[in-house]
Amino acid sequence: MNFEALFRILEQEGLSDWAAALRPVSDYWFSQRQHGDFNRWNSALQMLPDIQIDDIGLSSAAVSVNGKCANPERLREALSQLKPWRKGPYKIAQVEIDTEWRSDFKWDRVLPHLTPLAKRRVLDVGCGNGYHCWRMLNEDPQLVIGIDPSMLFNMQFHALNHYINDSRIQLLPITIQQMPTNMEWFDTVFSMGILYHRRSPIDHLLQLKSLLKAGGELCLETLVIEGGQGEVLVPEDRYARMNNVWFLPSVAELLNWCRRCGFSNSRVVDINKTSIQEQRRTEWMPFESLPECLDRDNPDLTVEGYPAPLRAVIIAQK
Repeated sequence: MNFEALFRILEQEGLSDWAAALRPVSDYWFSQRQHGDFNRWNSALQMLPDIQIDDIGLSSAAVSVNGKCANPERLREALSQLKPWRKGPYKIAQVEIDTEWRSDFKWDRVLPHLTPLAKRRVLDVGCGNGYHCWRMLNEDPQLVIGIDPSMLFNMQFHALNHYINDSRIQLLPITIQQMPTNMEWFDTVFSMGILYHRRSPIDHLLQLKSLLKAGGELCLETLVIEGGQGEVLVPEDRYARMNNVWFLPSVAELLNWCRRCGFSNSRVVDINKTSIQEQRRTEWMPFESLPECLDRDNPDLTVEGYPAPLRAVIIAQK
């Protein structure tokens, strides 16, 4: 887990202040002081066996390390120690990781609407274990940085990168609040599945805008409701059994938020009702998932009686 390659890139790109701020704290990101399960996760990484790698697959549904592992049982045990796996799927040698989310469904909906990522600097906010970052890497960007404060998700990323070992992709265990203010450096910024978790969605949109260079592109994916401008659902308590959902706007109101924050050419490119084929419990994520969060008698409603999850993708420019 060496971030020196990233620090050198930041210094070369005129971001030496950020590199200087990250260096002293990076030593403490991965330590038992940060999480009680650190030793177990770290042991899992240490036991990853060698793989005779034939090629790396980033273009198909499962991000894959193709090759033969002489000890697939040990590989499966190591990766199992990093459960739950929420974003994916992955295939590491003979081991297939069937994650809670079929994240490739979302990527297939998003990719056709993006400005091509070739040679661009890309940021993925709240990236989880980096599944979409790997798919972005297939589009030949200059650099992909993912940020997510979850130590487990970062450990899962490093399990993949142990084999893929590509310096063009980096995950940092930080939040968007820990990014430099008014950075204006990225060509494309993704925020997918984050906005409804923010107590202040307008502040989140402004933070995303501050990270983009002039002319840069935002890809925003979030939960929405049906309705017109001015309509917003604020759950009384939980939404789909989640206790950290704050604002679910209509598409028209979400576009209004983007305009008010100064984005131009804001447009909705996809609306999709989340299916139980896209999000469900699996061997690799054995806890409750979408089917348990929907009304048994009416799957168009959550267990709380709210409209079932509907997701919109917005593309906008700075």
